[in-house]
Amino acid sequence: MITPATRSLGAYTIDRRPLTVAAFRRLWVASTVCAVGGSFSVVAVPAQLFTVTGSSAAVGVAGAVSFAALVVAALWAGALADVMDRRRVLLAAHSGLAFTYAALWIQAVLDARSVPVLMVLVACQGLTFAAIMTTMGAAVPRLVPVELLPAANSLMSLTRYAGSILGPVLAGVLIPVAGLGTLYLFDAVALLAVVWAVIKLPPLPPQPDQARRPTIGQVAASFRYLAASRLLVAVLAVDLAAMVFGMPTALFPELAQHAFGGPEGGGPELGLLYAAYPAGVVTAGLLSGTFTRARRHGALMAAAAAAWGITVVGLGLAAELWIALVALVLGGAVNFVLSTFRNVITQAHTHDAMRGRIQGSLTVVLFGGPHLANLLHGAAASILDPRTVIWVGGLLTTVSVAAIVWAVPELRAGCPTATR
Repeated sequence: MITPATRSLGAYTIDRRPLTVAAFRRLWVASTVCAVGGSFSVVAVPAQLFTVTGSSAAVGVAGAVSFAALVVAALWAGALADVMDRRRVLLAAHSGLAFTYAALWIQAVLDARSVPVLMVLVACQGLTFAAIMTTMGAAVPRLVPVELLPAANSLMSLTRYAGSILGPVLAGVLIPVAGLGTLYLFDAVALLAVVWAVIKLPPLPPQPDQARRPTIGQVAASFRYLAASRLLVAVLAVDLAAMVFGMPTALFPELAQHAFGGPEGGGPELGLLYAAYPAGVVTAGLLSGTFTRARRHGALMAAAAAAWGITVVGLGLAAELWIALVALVLGGAVNFVLSTFRNVITQAHTHDAMRGRIQGSLTVVLFGGPHLANLLHGAAASILDPRTVIWVGGLLTTVSVAAIVWAVPELRAGCPTATR
């Protein structure tokens, strides 16, 4: 029996309203399957590279190759998504990623032990993954009404983050049991669920005057479009400040060992530091009903970014491990709010003819920010105490966000009328 109290509680848990839209529901269910069963390669590829080469440098090179491919593909796929049927682009990208996983499975079964082959496949993985992320961000606003975009983005983020936790954990358990090849095969099979869901989507054609081949000029047009929108520039600036200044994951190993007494090479302290942030993210996703019905998206995003900076200050000043973990859990929760409304604003306040290219630019920022953060924090920690680097980074995050909010009234006023 549903009582008023039960109904009231349901308003604070996962906001499931977008799941009433059949196309979005199929896509979300398939993405949930893929988020776990299709993320084993996140662990399998580095593990295989290290096994073959015995060098962590090779793993680092693979990360650089993947990121370079991601940047190129995100910008080009964004242009494609604006001039082609987005369903077809999604289908090609997901099929390409499935073939990449199948190729990884074949080379593992054959025990090829070829670093060049692995690097090529890593590049293919980066290309197809970027195309998926970019085009999906442009497609979702065509599937659900604009008022459901916060809930839809929250559901997609929850799936992605939960998969990033469960997938690697399961991969670590399965590698010694099933082998690397089997994990790649699992990834390929899981992608088929999303391919089926994309096939079932309605056509998502471009605007009549947009159907033409993408050009370099069209890619460049996205940056001009961004520069002309103070709101979008402010959103990206807030997000970059939060990621670059306030993402100290590169310092977790040193923090765990020197500040919290963890063993050299890693131990429970390190594992808890890495687990606390995603735990906060997933908790916020499970309680998404508390914020997805809010209307002042820009103000909420900015407030969440400022709060993230404060939690990072708390992490840097924490004298005990449990205080650091609480700070990271809270930080993960507010960062989920930040990412939800960042996606909503960039989707809802970009004209449909430009959504693909703007999402491509956003994808570059999202994946480039943590790389810059690692470089910045690593360099600073070679000069200063890592705890000082962390709390100063958190302070810079909050101060930077406050400055952006002061300079761009459109952001602190909430959100202007959405563009369809």
